[in-house]
Amino acid sequence: MFILDKFYGAFLGMTVAADPVKLMKQEVGKAAAALVKSGSIVGLGTGSTTAYTIQFLGERLQSGELKDIVGVPTSFQSEVLAKQYGVPLTTLDAIDHIDIAIDGADEVDPQKNLIKGGGAAHTREKVVDYLANQFIVVVDSGKLVDRLGSTFAVPVEVIPMAITPVTDAIKKLGGKPELRMGVKKAGPVITDQGNMVLDVRFDSIDDPVNLEKTLNNIPGVLENGIFVNCVNLVLVGEVKDGQPVVRQF
Repeated sequence: MFILDKFYGAFLGMTVAADPVKLMKQEVGKAAAALVKSGSIVGLGTGSTTAYTIQFLGERLQSGELKDIVGVPTSFQSEVLAKQYGVPLTTLDAIDHIDIAIDGADEVDPQKNLIKGGGAAHTREKVVDYLANQFIVVVDSGKLVDRLGSTFAVPVEVIPMAITPVTDAIKKLGGKPELRMGVKKAGPVITDQGNMVLDVRFDSIDDPVNLEKTLNNIPGVLENGIFVNCVNLVLVGEVKDGQPVVRQF
């Protein structure tokens, strides 16, 4: 438990009161967790905000307010947090549907399209989030953009042997790919599937629906971080007058 607290304490509320931004993320995560009903199968997203959602789901279970839920993790991170907070887990092999998925995003446009993959978990996230009957996104207001690609590159997960041909194909589409390198690690980032990630900048993403399909049709691409036509609700956290507020659209 000490080891888990040491590594995940940064976004599990230890010093939240002193930081309005962390407090805002906590409130957004709590608001999302409050929407989960007893008996639900829940997709558990990845990231600092959804970490709070998992924490509050565990607290609701412990208090008896919530019963008989199981979670489907989208990454090793969410799996570890679920175990730490007592959220029972299952797999896609053992279920036939997901009632609700809660996940973060790196960008959200006015049509609720997303760019995800800052944590290199977008492949598993897309599988779980698209299967859910209800997909709820939790973000801070800084993630809202008028057009996808405004501030964040599109992550593309690629099998290692195909990095060079995929890079060339993306360049022909007008993209500027860059291999994501590890932090405090020599070499590239490796996903939970054992693949690499190209972060691709585009001058303009005018049609995210078609770009998402085009990227996935390149041989060697496993999945990309454009999520389209899948979000039911966006919960947005903001800090106003030093206090956290949550709005939705």
